[in-house]
Formats: sequence, structure tokens, C-alpha cells
Amino acid sequence: MSESLAPERKPPRVLKRTLRIVIFVAALYAFLLSIEMISGSLKLLGMGFAELLITMTRNPVMGLFIGILVTVIIQSSSATTSLVVCFVAAGTLSVEHAIPIVMGANIGTTVTNTLVSLYHISRKEEFARAFPAAMVHDIFNILAVVILLPLEVFLHPIGYVSGFLAKGFTGVGGFEVLGSLQIAVKPAAKAIICLVGSKVYFSLPIALVFLFFGLKFMVDTMRKLVGSKTEIVVDRYLFGGPLRAFFLGLVITSVIQSSSVTTSFIVPLVGAGLVVLERIFPYTLGANIGTTVTAILAALVTGSPFAIQVAFAHLIFNIFGIAIWYPLKIVPLTLARLVGKSVANRRWLAFVYIAVIFIIIPVGLILLLRR
Repeated sequence: MSESLAPERKPPRVLKRTLRIVIFVAALYAFLLSIEMISGSLKLLGMGFAELLITMTRNPVMGLFIGILVTVIIQSSSATTSLVVCFVAAGTLSVEHAIPIVMGANIGTTVTNTLVSLYHISRKEEFARAFPAAMVHDIFNILAVVILLPLEVFLHPIGYVSGFLAKGFTGVGGFEVLGSLQIAVKPAAKAIICLVGSKVYFSLPIALVFLFFGLKFMVDTMRKLVGSKTEIVVDRYLFGGPLRAFFLGLVITSVIQSSSVTTSFIVPLVGAGLVVLERIFPYTLGANIGTTVTAILAALVTGSPFAIQVAFAHLIFNIFGIAIWYPLKIVPLTLARLVGKSVANRRWLAFVYIAVIFIIIPVGLILLLRR
């Protein structure tokens, strides 16, 4: 009797699993679309201001905070470094001033995944996992800057190495790579923004709606999958070893040309308990390397040796940062957990953290150093 009933119970399970996969893919697309729309909307609002900020650079510290603020405004470290490359190629920005801006862009790009973690704020346990997952990227980039900016100011290791590499690539020429993210998402994002008349106060709320519902269905679907084979596949196989996780982050970011999306996508997975903090750390480092591809291609197109040097400086900065802090990974991981635990207990601190790190400090120091 039980054997005759067994085949009848399988189709509903298969249908449920298929339906969950379809819902997850649709939610993922809505999430990616929201990130692209937010980026496009903020570019409409702040691209001119971002360009003005870059040309205001007067010293390395000011350049660092301009890089942070510009990237927060236009929501893309690739766009920031590409702008910097163009300014250097045009001769309006020196290599020495450009390198700190690129360092700041690495910090500024992490605001997106920090904002994504706020979706979990109503669930204390999930938020205690999701916020450190977002923060570990911030902390690594900040720690890398703390060591490498003073070294660069006094000894110029990044400038020397990137200059040496630039000599070998000058005159090679470049090519454009249309990432799969752009193919899948950018046309829809542009169509929606055009449909609402390119008005930021219309397109941005729509983007936030897509972000909220995309995350909601992604997280709800993943929560139902926790404890099933999906958890084993994600945690053990996709992030099964540091090298595998590193190259996963590198390849995905190189293809979709957006570290914000690559790192933001992983935050709900950690929040849902599908993967742990230690396993995503090398993944975020891979994303840091992958995001340098866009600027390198843009620099090769310009043919300017100084522009190519700046693009390689972005790559070298990330490689040096990994060489220093990955062997000491206990430091960023511990800091992320400690801050994450404090913020989980006092969740209003999450908003303070975002405002202070990404807006108040950069704006305040830019105004102070401009005098």
C-alpha cells in the first residue's frame, strides 16, 4: 500500500521545489534590477557633482574621502575608477592624486551590501548574521587603507609596481566587455527610468520597491530551503574552500562588472543561514579583484600610460591588501563579529554606522581639508 502511494507523493514535492526555484530566480532578477536602477538613478542625480568632487582633490587624505563619497553617490566603484582613469588620461588629475581616490572607491562601494543587510533588521538572529557579512567587506577595505595609504604617501610601492606594469601594457589597446548583468538587467532598468521621465524622485522609490520585494522573496525562499540539500550545496561546494570562494567572487564580478551586486547577493545567504562568515570572506576578496577589470579595460582604450597606471594601481592595492590581511583574517572577522553583535543588540546603531562612515566623515573631512 505504502509503495503504491510513494510515486503519487513525489510530483507535489518536485512541483514545490520547481516553484521555489522559479520564485527565487524571479526575486533575484528583481533584486539585480533594483541595484541597477538605484545606480542609474543616483548617477542621474550626482554624476556632475561626482566629477566636480574628483577635480577638487588636493592631497591624499582628501582624495581618499572624495573616492568614498563619489562611490556612495554613484553606487559603483567601477564607475568611479573609470571616471578617474578618464581624468588622468585627459591630464586634469595626477597619478599621485588618483591612487587615494581609487582606495576610497573600494570603501565606498561597500555601502550597498550594508544597506541590503538592513532588510534583516526586524529579525534579530538573522540581522546578527547578515550585518557582519556586509561589514567584513567594509572592515577589510578600511584596514587595507590604514596600512597602504601611509605607505603610498611616503614610499609609493603601489605607484612603482603599477607604473612598471603600465609600461608593458601601453599601446596594447582595449576592448569593451558587455557583462551578462548588463545584458539581462540594464535594458529593463533603462526602460523603467525612461518610462518615469528620468526623474530620480520617481525611479528611486520604484527601485527600492523592487529591492524590498526581491529580497523578501529571496530570503523567504532560502529560509524554506535551509536544512535541505541546498544548504549543503551552497556552504560546502560553492564556498567549500578559500580558493574556490575567492575565484567564485572574482569570476562573477568580472562577468557582471559590479562588486556591489556580487557582495550584496551573499548577504541574504548568510542572513538565512546558508553560509557562514568565514566562507564568504575570500569570496569578497575575489570580488575586490574582479571589480578592477572595468577600469583596466577603460584605461587600455585610452592608450594613456598614466591612465593605465591608475587602473593597475587599483588592482595592486587590492592584491597588497589581500597579501597583508588574509593571513591575519582573524582581525577583520573578529571586528565584524564584535561590531555586528553590538549593532544586533542596538539595531539603531546600524543607521548611525552607515551615516557616519559613508556620509558624515567623508563630507566633514572634505569640507575641512578644502579650507
